[in-house]
Amino acid sequence: MLEALGIGLSYGATPALRRIDLTLAAGSRTALMGPSGSGKSSLLHCLAGILVPDRGRVMFDGQDLTGLSDRERSALRLRHMGVVFQFGDLVPELTLIENVMLPLQLLGVKRAAARASARDLLGELGVADVADSRTGAVSGGQAQRAAVARALVHEPRVVLADEPTGSLDTVNAEAVLDAMVALSTRMGVALVVVTHDNLVASHLDDLVVLRDGMLDLSAREAVG
Repeated sequence: MLEALGIGLSYGATPALRRIDLTLAAGSRTALMGPSGSGKSSLLHCLAGILVPDRGRVMFDGQDLTGLSDRERSALRLRHMGVVFQFGDLVPELTLIENVMLPLQLLGVKRAAARASARDLLGELGVADVADSRTGAVSGGQAQRAAVARALVHEPRVVLADEPTGSLDTVNAEAVLDAMVALSTRMGVALVVVTHDNLVASHLDDLVVLRDGMLDLSAREAVG
């Protein structure tokens, strides 16, 4: 469903990824781990089409993302992908429910229907009581659950999460992770999570370890 084929990426003279080959099946749940600077976030952003690799290709359902324009990649990401960042990146001027409605409204769903879907999903994530609050008036855990809802509300094919629990305490991290895994499993959505946390990785089915911009195949085989 989503493949990296020999991708390489450099920031100036500094290599970030070196000939990465990776295949992610539909409905799979994968943790991307590795030390700081190993290329985890760079790989995630290439898979999402946010970054274009210098070499190789990223394929989504047989379509070469690296051959698309910025506008075309954005449209594909809106329709088929959900992205969760470490600090949520919600729009602060909007309420939680308005943030979750955004992907549906951009896809042309009428406002009333988008609001109903967003409220239902926020309810499943346990934050219906603060749905009409702005992000500055809720806790970090509540805001991050809304970020998860926004990534899932349009029922994408894959959710790509970059340290989604990294800014949360242990209790909130566990709750956000459990909700994200449960909802993605129920919807049949593939899940890719960048994390430093072994506990987070233990909730997922597969492990990919990066070191110095390369896959550590020995670590993957040890887990498998």
